[in-house]
Amino acid sequence: MKRKKYIYIIVIVGMGLLGFKLQSFVTKEEIPEIVVEEPQTPPYNPAVEIESTLQEFDSLLEANLEHAGVVGAAAVVTYKGQIAFVKCYGVRKAGEKYPVNKNTIFRLASVSKPITGVLASILDDENIISLDDKVVKYIPDLQLKDPESTKELRVKHLLSHTSGLIPHTYDLMVEDHVPLDQIIARLNQVDITSPPGELYGYQNVLYSIYDPITQKKTHKSFDEVIHEKLFQPFGMNDASTGFKAFKENKNKAYPHVNRGHNHFSPMRLNDRYYNTTPAAGINASISDLGQFLINLTDPNSKAISENAREKVFTPQVKSLLSRAYFRSWGKGIQSKQYSIGWRIVDYKGHRVAYHGGFVSGYKAEIALCEEEEIGIALLCNSPSNETAKNIPTFLNLLFQEKERLALEEKEGRPENDKS
Repeated sequence: MKRKKYIYIIVIVGMGLLGFKLQSFVTKEEIPEIVVEEPQTPPYNPAVEIESTLQEFDSLLEANLEHAGVVGAAAVVTYKGQIAFVKCYGVRKAGEKYPVNKNTIFRLASVSKPITGVLASILDDENIISLDDKVVKYIPDLQLKDPESTKELRVKHLLSHTSGLIPHTYDLMVEDHVPLDQIIARLNQVDITSPPGELYGYQNVLYSIYDPITQKKTHKSFDEVIHEKLFQPFGMNDASTGFKAFKENKNKAYPHVNRGHNHFSPMRLNDRYYNTTPAAGINASISDLGQFLINLTDPNSKAISENAREKVFTPQVKSLLSRAYFRSWGKGIQSKQYSIGWRIVDYKGHRVAYHGGFVSGYKAEIALCEEEEIGIALLCNSPSNETAKNIPTFLNLLFQEKERLALEEKEGRPENDKS
């Protein structure tokens, strides 16, 4: 009897222990493990370094556009490889409600030239079309008035306005929509002022000979080449070439004409200068120009090599522009040169690359300063001389702020610190 009692007690204790073990197992499975994540540090935004400059510029820009009566506009500032500021103003077409946004495309007019210049430096760097190649290598039938000039004309002369032909050759034919190949066939009638490479003379037709050159070399259209080598690698997703692409884009800014006292009215879309695509036929949004500037000012960009960047910004010739061209910049311009598609100016001790563009109803401007890793672009669908003040205004604010910070840093160092 005692033995049965002990067996009973052992069985009860054993069942209790088993139950406790099972309960412990279930509890561990049901209670999730609590993982404490360490707080993530947000990525550093270099724009904080120029925050006060951006805030002041934002206020001045808005006041300027309002005073100028601008219908629609967009602005972007890039800094150290990132978008630091982007803002859109007004509407795409007066009398309608659709606002300009960061993907609204504008005509770039002559701001097409610096974009084509960058493309040319990339193709040169990839050994596809050398800037030193002679033009007759690709266009054997080309004839200028002087046989020696015909023989010596090089790709870099086309893209730096140093062909030697009189400035603005056949621009009236361009405005009359004469096809480019027909205009090129008449270049043998144009007077020559100097051998290629010596004198600056602004051109649209000569610049755009780069179009048939790329076609001859690559067996692709200029549009295909620029998309493949520049728009896509740079992330310029809204950019295009030609009137058809512009007209068919639903998110486009319409041109406007000043009826007086900064009162603008819509104009019909027009295809002027689209027959000179490399010089004046590119369309883009402010988002596109932001990406373009980021890649040009970021030394670590994978879209363009350091060698290509150096070639595009190396001055080729002094450009003796009239003082009126940079009148909004004040007296800070010390020298003016032209590189591959860019105006290079010494502005208050800083080397600035700049270009402006104008075609009926549109105005575009772009500038960058490599040493500060800064870029700025403005697009407008209602041109006004007042808006020409904005880029120099921004640069002045930036340079003044940089000088102030440098002075504060210098004065804050110990006297025995000579570093």
